[in-house]
Amino acid sequence: AEVSEEAVDKRHRQGWVKEKANSLDECLSMALNALEEGRTTSIGYYGNVVDLWERLAQEPQDSLLRPHLGSDQTSCHNPYAGGYYPVGLSFEESNEMMAADPKQFKKHVQASLNRQITAINTLTAKGMNFFDYGNSFLLESSRAGADVLHATSKPDAPPIFRYPSYVQDIMGDIFSLGFGPFRWVCSSANPADLRITDNIALEVMQRLKAGYEEQLGGDNEDIKPYAAKAIPQLNDNILWISEAEEHKLVVGSQARILYANAAARTEIALAMNDAIRSGKLSAPVVLSRDHHDVSGTDAPWRETSNITDGSKFCADMAVHNIIGDACRGATSVSLHNGGGTGWGEATNGGTGWG
Repeated sequence: AEVSEEAVDKRHRQGWVKEKANSLDECLSMALNALEEGRTTSIGYYGNVVDLWERLAQEPQDSLLRPHLGSDQTSCHNPYAGGYYPVGLSFEESNEMMAADPKQFKKHVQASLNRQITAINTLTAKGMNFFDYGNSFLLESSRAGADVLHATSKPDAPPIFRYPSYVQDIMGDIFSLGFGPFRWVCSSANPADLRITDNIALEVMQRLKAGYEEQLGGDNEDIKPYAAKAIPQLNDNILWISEAEEHKLVVGSQARILYANAAARTEIALAMNDAIRSGKLSAPVVLSRDHHDVSGTDAPWRETSNITDGSKFCADMAVHNIIGDACRGATSVSLHNGGGTGWGEATNGGTGWG
């Protein structure tokens, strides 16, 4: 759901969403048709997400349109200056009010957050699984007085939310295997180079998968649990990278991202070095990652949200991470604040290898 029609049209034009809906009725009709036909789709609804949440909350328990999984990726780390657009105001009205009357705009935002949480709570009571993406949505909802705190949360302590962050709910197990976001950018800006790097990554992961499958049939019992968990991760990434070019997801620089463990990152990097050295690739490739990589971020509302000994408010992992990368020869490192969760809410360690 997006209140800016320009943004909806851009994502539709780029292929990130397959269909565009201009009304709630049209949106739900598109979703119902896809469900009845058993096909996958993605819909960009031009409208406010709170209206959509509230409409879905009215669906009966046995409705095909009752969501099974929900989240929110609103930029609530900056809710009063364009990160959150409240229900009841148009995109243009919000932009005008946040500049002309910020106190009144804040009231609209907080009232909207309360309505949104009420709808989400209604849906979770019907069985929907909800997780927080981590952009301070639950934090700002709690500050607005919404019913989002866990029963164990205490007034004189940092809030404990009734819903988990996506890191603790979904990504934690993946990160524990060492799989995390591995990015690269072809400095040549040549699509042919990106295609070569896709093939390099694909070949490496197929080879690693075969190795893990061999280990499952071997005698070393210690390695089998990891191999069994690593194979599904590699399967997902093999499927992704083999179809990446087909889906035309490049919108700027010739760049790609996948999830890789230490073995895959190392082997992909070495293979790319060989391709550059031999002239197969026409120019260097910059290797990097997302800021929320394994141990790269300390964020008490996202990456470190379920650490209960108090250390989730310490920036130890991010600092150790960038110092270690610097000592191992990274081309550039950075220690920065925010990283999608807001100033003062997270510390991130960034790195780049050229």
